[in-house]
Amino acid sequence: MKLSSKAANKTSRVLVYGGPKTGKTKLVGKLASAYDLVYFDLENGYETLLRLPKEQQERIELISLPDSRVFPIAIETLLKVVKGNKVTICEEHGKVNCPVCTKAGAATTTVELNALPTSSIVVFDSITQLANSAMSFITKDKPDDYKYEWDDYRRQGTVMDKFLSQIQQAKYNVVCITHETETEMEDGKKKLVPVAGTTTFSRNTAKYFDHVVYAELKNRKHIFASSTTYATNVITGSRLDIEVEDSLLPIFQRDTIKPLDQGATALNGLKKLQLGGVLKK
Repeated sequence: MKLSSKAANKTSRVLVYGGPKTGKTKLVGKLASAYDLVYFDLENGYETLLRLPKEQQERIELISLPDSRVFPIAIETLLKVVKGNKVTICEEHGKVNCPVCTKAGAATTTVELNALPTSSIVVFDSITQLANSAMSFITKDKPDDYKYEWDDYRRQGTVMDKFLSQIQQAKYNVVCITHETETEMEDGKKKLVPVAGTTTFSRNTAKYFDHVVYAELKNRKHIFASSTTYATNVITGSRLDIEVEDSLLPIFQRDTIKPLDQGATALNGLKKLQLGGVLKK
């Protein structure tokens, strides 16, 4: 096939990263002004989303995963979810096909990411916690005072690569949120990079995404950047040269996708979400 006959990808894979309290969650949440969001919350940080207007909150399907050191459910669940096939997740434990909740008839959410239209965006918040979950899962049988070994970090990298490789080839729109860390690059220079496990693995995390957006607090303002020339010590970039300032919408609205009509009801937004691959019971 000639490159000239290759159609542009209709979906986008976006990574937003930065330090704590730099506006990452709010920036991503504002996408609900035009899109339905399937939002996987690993850090119980949904309260930021409650500041959004009610009509935008109605467009967010929140799936909470109560991940912890002793209950590393996030990596178990999301490795199944990210493949895009239909899965049913219980609301209490965040577990796929939970036998306890199935028996009790408890509330569940069924998700099929490959069935989502381009008017929906999947959000994973955060990759930092997902990497922690992977390590906790790998060492779950170890004592509390166990110190991680080289082989544990290697296995963590393998698991994270498995997840991010699925993101890289996803047929649906994705936004991942994570934190920042400083690491030495191959050329010897130190740069801020998105966290996805060890500093060595994090150094190459950007390769899985089409757009990498950095968030920081400067002069009491939230600043967001995606240009490769933003700063020499910060990893940023966009394969389509889209510059993000205060919204991620330009990334997703580069084609014919249109925002929800302002007169549409919250019920219409919910029906659209259900038909698009998410069903709540």
